[in-house]
Amino acid sequence: MTKDVLISITGIHMVEGDESGDDVELITTGTYYVKNGTRYLLYDESMEGLDQPVKNVVKIREDNLEIIKRGGVNVHMTFRRGMTVMSSYATPFGEMLVGITTEKIRQEETEDRLCLRVDYLLDINGQQVSRCHITLNVRSRGEKAPEAE
Repeated sequence: MTKDVLISITGIHMVEGDESGDDVELITTGTYYVKNGTRYLLYDESMEGLDQPVKNVVKIREDNLEIIKRGGVNVHMTFRRGMTVMSSYATPFGEMLVGITTEKIRQEETEDRLCLRVDYLLDINGQQVSRCHITLNVRSRGEKAPEAE
């Protein structure tokens, strides 16, 4: 994969009793590199209500994923299959204790593409809030998007 990449991140949060869920999608450009067997994605994200962009670092390993956000929002989330990991999620509106229980992590990688899907449970301040999944699709810039079937 090239250093310059196109990143598509989609996520769904399903609150118990509502199977439709809330969809979130972000498409942006970023940087990809590998160091000591860990794959890294770096990208900036604009969030509604925040004046400054949020800087994101995604660390992808064989058995876990880390998402680190710095700026108007600060959090270090770790997704590790079969484990619950607690994180402090700080926003301009307050801080929350977030628990992430990772159920599945699936990775597919080719020379110019990386696809990662994580299924997890989210709790805030000890209360389970939703069942979620996040999908990261990364491709070398200049590559054609896959055709819809």
